[in-house]
Amino acid sequence: MEKIQSNWNRFTSSRLCWPLAALFFVLLFNFFFTKDFFMIEMKDGHFYGVTIDILNRAAPLMLLAIGMTLVIATKGIDISVGSMIAISGAVVASLIGGKLEYVDGVKTLITLVPMPVAIITALLVTTLLGMWNGLLISKVGIQPIVATLILLVAGRGIAQLITQGQIITVYYKPFQFIGTGYILGLPFSLFVVGLVFGITFYAVRKTALGMFIESIGINAVASRFAGIKVSKYIFSVYAFSGLCAGLAGLIICSNVSSADGNNAGLFIELDAILAVSLGGNSLDGGRFSLVGSLIGALVIQSITTTIYALGVPPEITLVVKSIVVIIICLLQSAKFRKIVFSKWAQKRGIPSEKNAAKL
Repeated sequence: MEKIQSNWNRFTSSRLCWPLAALFFVLLFNFFFTKDFFMIEMKDGHFYGVTIDILNRAAPLMLLAIGMTLVIATKGIDISVGSMIAISGAVVASLIGGKLEYVDGVKTLITLVPMPVAIITALLVTTLLGMWNGLLISKVGIQPIVATLILLVAGRGIAQLITQGQIITVYYKPFQFIGTGYILGLPFSLFVVGLVFGITFYAVRKTALGMFIESIGINAVASRFAGIKVSKYIFSVYAFSGLCAGLAGLIICSNVSSADGNNAGLFIELDAILAVSLGGNSLDGGRFSLVGSLIGALVIQSITTTIYALGVPPEITLVVKSIVVIIICLLQSAKFRKIVFSKWAQKRGIPSEKNAAKL
């Protein structure tokens, strides 16, 4: 019994406890109120279902959350990732093109440049933009929110210039595989997320990189005196955030087979920050959990899908989503839980000493 109690206390004190609890309650709600929510069937060699759709739609947000986690761990913020998604989609769509032409009487899809070149170019552009953010923050000394605000505003303009203010349609089917293809019955985008997560997790947990990032987030000055090259690591995490945004942009562009410089990734940076927060990570920097951020992204996408599945009118969708998120954030707050439990205990005459022991 004591061992069970010990394991339970260890679990409840874990930073993953409340993110998992939030995801569990969202899924439990859908189990009772959303028809066929957990139904998965096999069609054309791959799985179909609402949960599969959630995983697929959450892939771009999970990629952003991975990069954002490292940025926030250094006590920074990156609000430009939505604009970088638009730029990534604009670059790859304008390079691939996928024009429909007739060759010997046969309708053929022609790319302007080879698809691998277009993809690498788009990722290179967003990584360079991330480096620009890192340079402004680590070398020039501009506050992170101000530095990334510059690209938040200018990035949309850059994407619009690339697309010439038009929505570019990508007809090239091999490119569509990135966002709509399947491997082993599962969406290809999940394998992209898994690869990025695996490499990042290994780098931050099996090397000293994670410890350096946490140290910078806790106290950058002390880290500098300890011999850590603070500016180098801050520069690197923003470059990595740009790379993650570029990958997310490729998936979104591929999923809808078009690039919209004005609307692609609009406000998704707020969801990315929220996913990191819901994952149990502090916005004050320091210790972080990549797994928690992925869970936070799944919570957000599950809420969004639930709202649409229940037929909530579009004009109040964001209000309902905000209310649900507020409730989840309050439940994750230790201070809020302590206040609620204290009032509950007082009504039942439980002494304050026992109160404290239970907390």
